[in-house]
Amino acid sequence: MPEATEPNRCRLVLIWPDNGAPDDAAARLSAALAGGDVASLILPQYGLGEDAFQALCEKLVPVAQQAGVAAVVAGDTRIAGRLKADGVHVDGGPAALADVIDRFASRMMVGAGGAKSRDDALNLGECQPDYLFFGRFGFDNKPEPHPRNLSLASWWAEMVSIPCVVLGGSDTDSIAAVAATGAEFVALSAAVFGEGRDPAEEVARANALLDSDAPRFEAA
Repeated sequence: MPEATEPNRCRLVLIWPDNGAPDDAAARLSAALAGGDVASLILPQYGLGEDAFQALCEKLVPVAQQAGVAAVVAGDTRIAGRLKADGVHVDGGPAALADVIDRFASRMMVGAGGAKSRDDALNLGECQPDYLFFGRFGFDNKPEPHPRNLSLASWWAEMVSIPCVVLGGSDTDSIAAVAATGAEFVALSAAVFGEGRDPAEEVARANALLDSDAPRFEAA
């Protein structure tokens, strides 16, 4: 993740939700980013075909970058390269991760997901990704974070220097539990972009909660 210039505490990452490529996607993202500090935006493909996914990324990558937010394309290095995204996210295991790092690390950040255990996390960490993601895109369907992700994050943050991103729940208040693990980043998706949510208000609320509740990191 990009180097934080904001308060030295857990920062917010947004994950675009699994709702296809709606016409108002750029407006909704712009509204969210106007709500306060966001470190990065991750764009998963979900069930979109390549053309539809690239069209969505073409809408959203420039919006993020113009706001100073790193845009990370999940799963498709070709689209990430075509659009000059800031990063690519890999869920394919250590071999796939190592290959992407070898080919792209000089041009963009490379993050890793898919860890379901400590062994999984350590195997991915040996490849030296820029961050490790605990959670599964689209599985923030309960108000609270998944207990396994919180447990892995607490252990990882204490033991390993590679930053971690932890998926919060469908309620913005869930970020407090993530921040308490010592994770560098908390990811929200449904809590910000879900039906009936005001993206700007939710991002503002998330940052207010992090300002008041998140532990501060020691200076490097």
